Amino acid sequence: MKLDEQLVAVVAGGASGLGEATVCALREAGAVVALLDRDVARGEQLAAETGAAFVELDVGNEARVLRAFAAARALQGQERVLIHTPAIGGGGFTARRNARTGEIERHDFGLFERIVNINLNGSFLCASIAAAGMMALEPLADGERGVIVLTSSIVAEDPRPGMPAYVASKAAVNGLAKAMTRDLGGEGIRVNSILPGSFDTPMVASTPDAFKAEMVSWVSHPKRFGEPREYASLVMELIRNNYLNGAALRLDGGAVG
Repeated sequence: MKLDEQLVAVVAGGASGLGEATVCALREAGAVVALLDRDVARGEQLAAETGAAFVELDVGNEARVLRAFAAARALQGQERVLIHTPAIGGGGFTARRNARTGEIERHDFGLFERIVNINLNGSFLCASIAAAGMMALEPLADGERGVIVLTSSIVAEDPRPGMPAYVASKAAVNGLAKAMTRDLGGEGIRVNSILPGSFDTPMVASTPDAFKAEMVSWVSHPKRFGEPREYASLVMELIRNNYLNGAALRLDGGAVG
């Protein structure tokens, strides 16, 4: 798909981190972009800086997601590209012994449900709404109607202890992307997932320094956090390259599992 001023894109989670870098890259290429995010202040600021449109988004609520996409389309028309980045983390072992009391404790199920709802259900909601809209578009000269990129994580393939909800949700995102590829290929819609490794994002910024050092230690080369612009660069290639479909692409500096 050609990256130019005719391309209309939606970036869910576009106000920070990976999404923000993607908004900037798309706008630099001339694309028309709506950034959807729950952070109104930052979203409006970034929209003013880049010339994108901002729409408030809560990926955990179907009615609000539908309203957000409707608002974006009212501003700029039906999107041909959806990039989905919103996610939350959260620790907790499946079950473990309390180090102080010896009491056996299991994972907080409410937290498990919240992580899966945001990371997996939110991905499905946004992607299914975008796909339905794309299907109404006339195909381009090469038969393509749209591109969807979902964001997973390398822990989907290399789980770490103490994060079963996050691992499960991100592994499911990869399965979802593959299933959507089968569902939507006949309509000329491509779906891929990106599995970022240790990236410098706001979600990582809140983790303890010792864990940040451990995250960098997993990387083979270069020995640093990934930069959001590197994620955005891969997104741009996924849009351009019409033969990339149904892929789960690791972007992790050769991280060792």
